[in-house]
Amino acid sequence: MLGSGMSMPQEILVVEDEPDIRKLIVLHLERSGFRCRTAATGPEALHAARSRPPHLVVLDLLLPEMDGLEVCRRLRADPATGRVPIVMLTARADEIDRVVGLELGADDYIAKPFSPKELVARVRAVLRRSQPQEAARVLVAGRVRLDAGRHVVEVDGHPVELTPKEFDLLQALLASAGRVLSREHLLNGVWGYARADEIESRTVDVHVRRLRGKLGGEGRRIVTVKGVGYRLDAD
Repeated sequence: MLGSGMSMPQEILVVEDEPDIRKLIVLHLERSGFRCRTAATGPEALHAARSRPPHLVVLDLLLPEMDGLEVCRRLRADPATGRVPIVMLTARADEIDRVVGLELGADDYIAKPFSPKELVARVRAVLRRSQPQEAARVLVAGRVRLDAGRHVVEVDGHPVELTPKEFDLLQALLASAGRVLSREHLLNGVWGYARADEIESRTVDVHVRRLRGKLGGEGRRIVTVKGVGYRLDAD
């Protein structure tokens, strides 16, 4: 049984075109108690995810036919897969690749070569953070309503589709009751990073920008505190 307490193994869709790397990922995930499906191209990944949404997708950036960024964008745009967590893999460690991947809605990002143990740990952490808390409560600010138990966000009674990371970020800001949260605090609490660096701090800014856009006019409640972080104003 996995640490999440589920009686059935959680299913991971591994999208990787290099057979040796794909087998290595599957081997270590299955040894850790997960169930795996695989895909080697972008279109295969989309078909597999839409036909039976997995608990998480491990997605390589450089894929034949359709790259991982486009696969990520399409998964996020589809209501059936929009909330499935995504961990991206890439052989390119450039900041722009990482930021673009996160901006499109990836929940975490690992550069090759990677440690299989680190990959499993990242997968576990992302799955853990994507699970709603049992003792969940409803948080409200203006016309924004977040129901953690149902994992639903509404503005003026209309549902707003958020990625798991955007949901966690909004929940942290709402729960802070107007207090300023530093980027480092958000990286630790929402992303699980022990320390911040320039790229990871940019990750927070990217997700705040996306969240503001999805909240429409209510996005103005998320205020930037220059040189510190962010707060959410209830009034």
